[in-house]
Amino acid sequence: MKTLSQSPTDIAFVQNPYPFYDTARACGDLFYWEDYQMVAAASHKAVQALFRDRRFGREVPPEHAQPAPDHLAPWLAVEAHSLLEAEPPRHTRLRALVTRAFTSRAINSLAPSIETLCHELIDHFPNTPFDLLQAYCTQVPVITICRLLGVPEAMAPDLLRWSHDMVAMYQASRTIETEHRAAQSSREFADFLLGYIDQRRMDPRDDLITRLIAAEEEGEKLSTDELVATCILLLNAGHEATVHSLGNGVKTLLQTQTTPTALASDAIDSTVEEILRYDPPLHMFTRYAYEDIEVFSHPFKRGDQVALLLGAANRDPAAWPDPTPFDPTRPVQTNSSFGGGLHFCVGAPLARLEMRIALPILFDRCPDLQLTEPPQFSNSYHFHGLEKLMVQY
Repeated sequence: MKTLSQSPTDIAFVQNPYPFYDTARACGDLFYWEDYQMVAAASHKAVQALFRDRRFGREVPPEHAQPAPDHLAPWLAVEAHSLLEAEPPRHTRLRALVTRAFTSRAINSLAPSIETLCHELIDHFPNTPFDLLQAYCTQVPVITICRLLGVPEAMAPDLLRWSHDMVAMYQASRTIETEHRAAQSSREFADFLLGYIDQRRMDPRDDLITRLIAAEEEGEKLSTDELVATCILLLNAGHEATVHSLGNGVKTLLQTQTTPTALASDAIDSTVEEILRYDPPLHMFTRYAYEDIEVFSHPFKRGDQVALLLGAANRDPAAWPDPTPFDPTRPVQTNSSFGGGLHFCVGAPLARLEMRIALPILFDRCPDLQLTEPPQFSNSYHFHGLEKLMVQY
């Protein structure tokens, strides 16, 4: 197995990680990433296989768990009850309860509201250059999540701040200050939701929090801690992924001068999938080996970690001929942008719906939209999203 070195906080890498991924894939399905001190999967075949291999999972094997620092207790308390970090049988129970409330009907019913929201946001665009990331790409998913959960839209700025602080824990640039902010925001977010869940127990409404409270599977319901963790996960994971997907998508459409036909009703689905493949919002997931096994000719010991490189898998020429160009007419096939296996993102249908609605409306209302500054990606690997997206129309 080849060993490669590449700092995940290097400016050039953050702006364009794909040349490194090309080098990594040339080494085979797996390579050793020295900076992370773990094996990494770079090919589409390896990433998809490891997503589906139940001998790997998200939970740390108990004998490999490390003592947690006291200052992270509020953040870890949320993580401990999160669907994202659970494995069967706990994951099976949690996912069944969540999907009873987070139904396709509930998601699709948001479409008219999302359309109206997009038009309202565009109505307030300034006549001077502005940051589309803040004015549109961020607002569409966070307000939609507020409406879905049933929390006041006026809470959106607080929800955004809490979300940014908490997900920063997964970034390669994490510091002790990052940890303290994450802990504080976890405490504030949980306290807000505890109060709001109590309100919904006494005053049920037609919203996701009420449906999560009512959801039952074989006589079991979500505990209060699980309710809090699930609401936080839906906001954090759904919002972060969709903001980056919209921002990266608009950037790509403008830079490649993609024609409006790619956003027509008969083409938008394939365009969305190509955006997700070409520049996904998240570039790395990790898994733990649950037994001593050999995979792709490499021996793993129980407790070993492996990194699954989604951005590398999505540009694998073995899966997509000529994968480097952005091509919205490319035949659709499974990409890795929303994970795979039993941890496939529960919010993926909502993210796709928001992109299918928000992108055509934006370019229809703003046909002369153009960049006014070169876009820059933020130093936030494993995430892959822009710092800002300065435009005029």
